[in-house]
Amino acid sequence: MHIDRLDHFVLTVRDLDASLAFYERVLGLAPVTFGQGRKALAFGQSKINLHPADAPVAPHAQHPAPGSADVCFIASESMDTVMDHLDRCGINILEGPVSRTGALGPITSVYFRDPDGNLIEVSVYPHG
Repeated sequence: MHIDRLDHFVLTVRDLDASLAFYERVLGLAPVTFGQGRKALAFGQSKINLHPADAPVAPHAQHPAPGSADVCFIASESMDTVMDHLDRCGINILEGPVSRTGALGPITSVYFRDPDGNLIEVSVYPHG
């Protein structure tokens, strides 16, 4: 078997509307409805399915819990542009910009939390 890419992952959230609004406003992800009214956030060729904490969709993780994720997104803009946007959104930066190693090599990352306390990392690869 050879895995090609990540299709989707699930975040367990306390408040669907707050999570949808946060990810759309801060990360520019597109809210979508699918199936029987389920909610997700689309970006590129991937999506994040949102499961309400009080009614996780089966099957689910053994212990679904809000605030237990740690995820890294890659931005196509410069880190200066990312930082300016996060500042305009009133995001509290926990760490960064700092040097890290991504799947394809060196990245520059900034860390903050979503409404459920998940650790969100936004990173950029060097251009050129």
